Amino acid sequence: MKNVRIWMWGLTALLMTSLLACENKDDNVPAEVFIVSDFENSTDGWTGFAEYSTSMEGDMEFDLTRTNLPAPLDQDRMAMKIEGRNLSDNMFMFMKKKIDGLDPDLTYEVVYQIDLASNYRTNSVGIGGSPATSVWVKGGASPDEPVKYLENDYYYITIDKGVQSQGGSEMHVLGHVGVGEDINEYRIIERNNVQNPVLVKPNDNGELWLCVGTDSGFEGKTILYYDDIEVSIRPVNSGSL
Repeated sequence: MKNVRIWMWGLTALLMTSLLACENKDDNVPAEVFIVSDFENSTDGWTGFAEYSTSMEGDMEFDLTRTNLPAPLDQDRMAMKIEGRNLSDNMFMFMKKKIDGLDPDLTYEVVYQIDLASNYRTNSVGIGGSPATSVWVKGGASPDEPVKYLENDYYYITIDKGVQSQGGSEMHVLGHVGVGEDINEYRIIERNNVQNPVLVKPNDNGELWLCVGTDSGFEGKTILYYDDIEVSIRPVNSGSL
């Protein structure tokens, strides 16, 4: 699935770039940018951490590691494994990546296609919520680097991601991590925001930060693998948001 879709996105990128180059030859409007991270050779610039209550510090078991996909998936393929233990009914684990070379005067729409390895059955139940349907995948972008800050014994993140099942102005909900009813083994699930792009303006240096993550209401351990992250960053106009 990964190689097929990367090839299709690459072909689409080539065609779109050619078309946009022809259409924009005179007005110099930037073409669409495609980001494809399959983690086969490196982390591709993705780094991460979590938003959580200070009561979880030392016990949340957060980790982000580039490693092989778990069985029964193809263990010759690499992915970004992210994990953490939610002890306070609210935990956001995320990865971020800096993009530059954009036009600071333009507004862009950001669309994600994510392949995620999960083993949580859709009809599961747990403390605080389901380990499948109470863990929401989110994707978005911000002109400023997403960083955490401490306020009232809670580490918040600066990007507007919303809360759990609700998205924010800079991150939208792509779905949950359920793989299907009565399935307890790792499967690749696809999540996207094709119908709900995120609109963002780069900062004055033409930079923006991509951000993907899971917002959890399930009070327990979550382990997921980002197998493939593909992002389309397309200029939509020359005005402000």
